Amino acid sequence: MTSTPDSTPASPADQTNPADERIAGETGQEYLARRGLGALAVRMGIEFPEFTPSRAVATMPVEGNTQPMGLVHGGAYVVLAESLGSMHANFLAPQGHAAVGVDINATHTASATAGIVTGVCTPIHLGRTLTVHEIAITDERGRRCSTVRITNLYKRVA
Repeated sequence: MTSTPDSTPASPADQTNPADERIAGETGQEYLARRGLGALAVRMGIEFPEFTPSRAVATMPVEGNTQPMGLVHGGAYVVLAESLGSMHANFLAPQGHAAVGVDINATHTASATAGIVTGVCTPIHLGRTLTVHEIAITDERGRRCSTVRITNLYKRVA
């Protein structure tokens, strides 16, 4: 870690490039470690065991992410999906651009009540200005609990 002139270690945010761009030759896991997952993803226990240019996979515990009836909260599924889709879109962003979410849609078809849910994110469209990703979220039995589509806009950054 670099230090500032007063010998105070610089924060991780000071270590990133202006657009949070992928550094040439950087793997997905290196990108995530450098960029960080964000406070909400950390609070919800989201982890990324796989992160490549072709797909991203993340897990989230059911415990702590439920609604009063003991089912995973629909918003928790959306947080998992948006974490996957937005991080993946930024990982693939053209130089000088950052991905910002412009639309998200979720359809919940089953409810997990225990264990871990897994989101698998695959790009549907990778354009010059827009990306679309589908995230399939399943429970430990492989049952699909939620299908989410997220659209991100590539915005030019300074």
